[in-house]
Amino acid sequence: MWWKVVLGLLALWLVLSVAGAVIGFVVKGLFWLAVIGGALFLITAAVGWAKRDSRQVGGRDRGRQLR
Repeated sequence: MWWKVVLGLLALWLVLSVAGAVIGFVVKGLFWLAVIGGALFLITAAVGWAKRDSRQVGGRDRGRQLR
């Protein structure tokens, strides 16, 4: 009879291990997705900041550049 308890505990341990691995994988993936998204946001912001001086919104220079 004690082997049923041991098998039950082993099954519980296996289920918890698999669940922990899946949850850990998902959290790690979401973390790296956030890191990549943040890096792309910063790159986009830097490019926009650098280009803001080269164009004058509503200015006379913009019309000359388009022709």
